[in-house]
Amino acid sequence: MSDKNTYIKNIQSNYSFSSTSIYLGAGVFNDEIIGDAKVSIPLKMFTRHGLVAGATGTGKTRTLQLLAEQLSDAGVPVFLLDVKGDLSGMAKEGILTEKIKERIHALSVPYTNKAFPVELLSLTGKRGAQVRATSIEIGPLLLSKILELNDTQTGALTVLYKYADDKNLPLLDLADIKKTLNYLAEGDGAKEIKEEYGKISTSTASTILRKIVSLEQQGVSTIFGEPSFDISDFFEKVDGMGVVSLLNISDAQDKPVLYSTFLLSLLVEIYQTLPEVGDLEKPKLVFFFDEAHLLFNNSSPAFLNQIEQIIRLIRSKGVGIFFCTQSPLDIPDSVLGQLGNRIQHALRAFTPNDADNLKKTAKTYPTTEFYAIEKVLTSMGIGQALVTVLNEKGIPTTPAVTHLFPPRSMMGMLTEDEFTTHIANSDLYKKYQEQLDSRSAHDILTERIAAQNNATSEKTTEQKKEKTKPEKSTMEQVLGSPVTKEIGKSLVRGLFGMLFGKTPRSTTRRRKNSIF
Repeated sequence: MSDKNTYIKNIQSNYSFSSTSIYLGAGVFNDEIIGDAKVSIPLKMFTRHGLVAGATGTGKTRTLQLLAEQLSDAGVPVFLLDVKGDLSGMAKEGILTEKIKERIHALSVPYTNKAFPVELLSLTGKRGAQVRATSIEIGPLLLSKILELNDTQTGALTVLYKYADDKNLPLLDLADIKKTLNYLAEGDGAKEIKEEYGKISTSTASTILRKIVSLEQQGVSTIFGEPSFDISDFFEKVDGMGVVSLLNISDAQDKPVLYSTFLLSLLVEIYQTLPEVGDLEKPKLVFFFDEAHLLFNNSSPAFLNQIEQIIRLIRSKGVGIFFCTQSPLDIPDSVLGQLGNRIQHALRAFTPNDADNLKKTAKTYPTTEFYAIEKVLTSMGIGQALVTVLNEKGIPTTPAVTHLFPPRSMMGMLTEDEFTTHIANSDLYKKYQEQLDSRSAHDILTERIAAQNNATSEKTTEQKKEKTKPEKSTMEQVLGSPVTKEIGKSLVRGLFGMLFGKTPRSTTRRRKNSIF
C-alpha cells in the first residue's frame, strides 16, 4: 500500500503546471483531505473538452459553478445551462457559512466571497433575454429532432428547406414552415415540386403540421424568429472578467428535446462563424452542456454524426465543451472518447444494471496504485469527485479523489426582486425584447396564392360570361344545323331548276336510257 508522502508527490507531479490552471481542490487519501495535494486543470486544455458526471445530489451543479467562476476570473466567457434557475446567484456574493469555513480550512487555501458578471437568458423571454434563432438557422435536421419526426417526415422537411432555399423564401419562424408546407402539399405548389423535388404526401404534411401546432401550444415557439441571437454576445467581458451567460430553462424543463437541440444549434453556429485559431493559451469560450443525455436519446445516426463532427472540430476554433450528466454511459463512445477532462462525482449501484454500469465506468479510468476505482466511485461524499485531466502535453493524469473548492458566489437563485432588478439593468434583455416581423416565406406565398386565386377567379368569370349569351330557339337550332343547311341547298337547287325551266339531271338520264 502506498504511503501519504508518495501520494502527495504523485499528485504534485501530475497536477502542477507551468501555465495558468483552474484550481479544483485537494486530493483525498485514506479518507484524509491533503491540502498540499492540489488538483487543477490547465486552462489551455479546456479546449480538449470534458465531462462532469454523477448521481443526483452529489454536487454536479456546484462543480459547474466552481468552474464557471474561475474561468470568468481568468477572462474566459462561459455559457451555462441553468436547469432549475439556481445558478442566477452567481451575480451576487456568496455567504460564508460554517460548512464553507470547514471546507476551506481543510483545503488550506484563501477564500473571498465574490459576485460575477452574469447575463440571464431565457427560451421564453420570461426569465431573461429572449434567445431566438430563425427556422433556417435551426435547419431541417435539428428541427426534425425538436419535432420528433421519423425518417420519412424528416425527408419531407428537407425537401421543404431545399425548395425555400432555391426559391429565395426566407424561413424565419414556424408560421413560414407551416405556410410553405401547406403550399407544397397541395395545389399549384405540389405540381411545382413533383418532378424536381418529389411529392410531399398530404398525410406526411398533416403529421408535421400537427407537431408544429403542438409545439406552439406549449408556449415555446418564440425561440423561432428574429432578431436571432448574436453569438458574439457570448464573448463579452466586464472589467477583464468573462461574462457568464446563463440560459434559464426552469420554465421549459418539460421540453428537454427542445432546449438540448437548440443548444446544439448554437454550437453549430459558433463553429461555422469563428475562424480557425489552433491551440490557444486560454479558450475563447467554454460551453457547459447540462442534462447532456437528453441530446443523445433516440437520436438518428445523421444527428449523432453532426454532434461528433462539431465536438471534434470546434476545438480548433478556441471553444471548449463540457457535458454534464448522471453517468458517462449516457454519452456515446464516439463523443466520450473526445472528452479529455473528467470530473466524476459519486455513482449509485442499487440495481444489477447499475452495478454493471459501475464496472464499465471504472474501466474507463487510467490505472492507479492509490485507489480501487470501482470502490471510490460509490463511496465519495457530496462535493467530492474522482478527477483525471490532460496535462500540458495532452497526457491523462493519474486519477485523484478530490475534495472540491466551494463556489465564492451565492449558491442559490436570486430573489424575485433581485431578479427583476438584474433584468431591468441588462442591455441584452432590451436588445432582444421586441420580436421583428420581417418579410418572409409566409408573406411571399400568401401573395402568390392570392394572385393565383385572382387569376382563377377572372378565368371563371370569363367562362360564366360566355355561358350567359342568349340561347337559340329550337327552330333556330334546327335551321342552323349542318343537316338542315344541306337539305335546304338541295331544295333551292331543285326549286331554281323548276323556275328556270331546267330538267333535273336524273330525269334526263332516264330519258336517254329509254331511247336505247
